[in-house]
Amino acid sequence: MAQQGQQIYILSEGALRTQGRDAQRSNIAAAKAMSQMVRSTMGPMGMDKMLVDDLGDIVITNDGATIVKEMNVEHPAAKMIVEVAKTQDDEVGDGTTTAVVMTGELLSNAEKLLDLGIHPTIIARGYRMAATKAQEALDRAGKLVSVTDKATLKKIAMTSMTGKSVGGYRDYLAEIAVNAVTQVAEEVNGKMKADVDDIQVEKKQGSAVTDTELIRGIIIDKEVIHSGMPKRVENAKIALVDGAFEIKKTETDAEIQITDPMQLQAFIDQEEKTLKALVDAVVNSGANVLLCQKGIEDLPQHFLAKAGILAARRVKESDMKKLAKATGARVVTSIKELSKDDLGFAKLVEEKKVSGDDMLFIRDCKNPKAVSILVRGGTEHVVDEAERGIHDAVCVVAAAIESGKYVAGGGAIEIEMAKELRRYSDSIGGREQLAVNAFADSLEIIPRTLAESAGMDAIDTLVGLRSTHERKDGAGYGVAVLDGKIDDMFSKNVIEPVKMKSQILKSSSETAEMILRIDDVIASNKPKAGGAMPPGGMGD
Repeated sequence: MAQQGQQIYILSEGALRTQGRDAQRSNIAAAKAMSQMVRSTMGPMGMDKMLVDDLGDIVITNDGATIVKEMNVEHPAAKMIVEVAKTQDDEVGDGTTTAVVMTGELLSNAEKLLDLGIHPTIIARGYRMAATKAQEALDRAGKLVSVTDKATLKKIAMTSMTGKSVGGYRDYLAEIAVNAVTQVAEEVNGKMKADVDDIQVEKKQGSAVTDTELIRGIIIDKEVIHSGMPKRVENAKIALVDGAFEIKKTETDAEIQITDPMQLQAFIDQEEKTLKALVDAVVNSGANVLLCQKGIEDLPQHFLAKAGILAARRVKESDMKKLAKATGARVVTSIKELSKDDLGFAKLVEEKKVSGDDMLFIRDCKNPKAVSILVRGGTEHVVDEAERGIHDAVCVVAAAIESGKYVAGGGAIEIEMAKELRRYSDSIGGREQLAVNAFADSLEIIPRTLAESAGMDAIDTLVGLRSTHERKDGAGYGVAVLDGKIDDMFSKNVIEPVKMKSQILKSSSETAEMILRIDDVIASNKPKAGGAMPPGGMGD
């Protein structure tokens, strides 16, 4: 029989356990702290953050995903918020700040309901109902856009870059982003698909942001391998080869015994003949540019140079795939079977020195389904931020093409969804009604933050927006931050893809529900190797 009052140890020594309301408060506080950290970066008047890592490297940005990624986050709930930003970035590429702020606000409003004694499961259920209803309102509000409507797509791209430090060049950069995405967009099973992986972004400092250019083809960070080869080939017929221009070693250990110098010469001649045959296969196919994924030995280099063929070796596999999409070439593994049908075409292949590095430009392909953007900027930090701006623009244009719909920005759609949710809450009974209203209040954090960043009165702005959205023509009204007033966002060309808003709703509501349902945090603090001192301290 067990003795009364006997202690039972389940957790390891040093383990920390937080239960009930303390666990919830701790998690909500961490999420709110993350939200507050990025909130000031939102919108055209958003400020930048300077992040310094352990090594002293600096990142200056107002991109939500970059900020939370660069921060060394320890708290488990805060890590879940980082996951929200990461998912938003992976799925849509923009709206990361909004997603983090929205998650923090949902939890902040849930905390008020918890203080009223409402069970977390009821709040989570109400949030789920609200998210579904908000999604319906979002779909209804969406206006149609197609891959051919470049003017609207450009407005969407420009909206995503507003507030970035390269925002002054957004007209120029948005044009490049739209042209890149519309070039690689394809119809798959009756739906338009634009894979952003088909758009290669290379960045080089030096020169101005306005020297950023779209190459209807691919840039490879490689140089021509032989000084005797041409550095520029017009009307290029391109061979993409996966095999190596070298003598294959045998799989098993082999020994060749040579007793006569003539035998050695015959052996060398045979090696040379084998390598010459590989080069002849390239020459006979009609190729004048060779891009090889593996190595090219000195002798084949010499033969290729004599034949006037421009060649590069050890090209990355990912670049080979893009080259095939851009030039229309087929990647060939067996060099001897290379034929003219396997070749791709580009108007120009040239080697250029960019910021001290030699790079190969494969330009003006016929109908490339993979393209490149060369991002330029005066300093490393400018180039990095320009690249982030291009990334956001490319992603939102691709999202708009795929979803085929866009809505008004500037907090207009959030006010519209909140209005619909308040109407919906009147039709449901029970405590879930309070959670639905809390979700509606949380949506309004977006226009509220935009108003605050513009120096406007947040309460007056929200009241004004609510009354304007009750009008028949008021659905597109939001916060015109640069003008410091409420205005029609469609007329201001501030528009965003439905897919972005949809992802924000999903990830923020699901993460808030997950954090709310946690009532016990158990952390096993194992001592780090070599970190702890033995009991009793050090010996004499």
